[in-house]
Amino acid sequence: MYHRTLHRVVATIAVLATGGLLTLAGPAGAATDSDGDGMPNRWEQRFGLNPQRANGAGDADHDGLRNLGEFRRSTDPQSEDTDGDGDDDGDEVHDGSSTTDPDDADTDEDGTLDGDEDADEDGVTNEDEDDTDETCVADDDDSDGDALADEDENDHGDDPADADSDDDGVDDGDEDSDEDGISDSTDDDDQDSDVDDDGQDDDDQGGDVCQDGDED
Repeated sequence: MYHRTLHRVVATIAVLATGGLLTLAGPAGAATDSDGDGMPNRWEQRFGLNPQRANGAGDADHDGLRNLGEFRRSTDPQSEDTDGDGDDDGDEVHDGSSTTDPDDADTDEDGTLDGDEDADEDGVTNEDEDDTDETCVADDDDSDGDALADEDENDHGDDPADADSDDDGVDDGDEDSDEDGISDSTDDDDQDSDVDDDGQDDDDQGGDVCQDGDED
């Protein structure tokens, strides 16, 4: 009798271990990966990717970090700057710096956003440095459509989700913070009216900016 009872207890535990407890861990199919690209169906669907097409090597937001890398780092494959610090996800992953993290806006907790830091100490902030290598197709996001890139809104304390942050009737991108005659959206440096210190205001020199529809 004792052995029979013990056998039943052991059998019950085995059922719980292989059935009941595993069921509690998550519904069936929670980690299903139909296309075998390393990204679960549910995650792909959540971020607007196709779970029936292997697209782990793709880069939906053109931030330099592949979709599979976004999944592994818990970042948003549809946002080039998941943590909103001005530094693109791909740049934060590939810059080799321990002071940048694509999921932490102020990685070293010094009160300065990662995008405003200068990881390689060359006098150019992280967010401006990555722009020199970006093609127009990978140009910076503009969530509120005010012609001012999200990464630049924080320089003025603007809200990247509000086209007119100060409610003065002028879109943030059309403001002229340094009063040099060039709107913030096209100014090389909207905090400095004479970027190259040659005594000539930026508005007299022109510039090369990405136009809508350009890809290179």
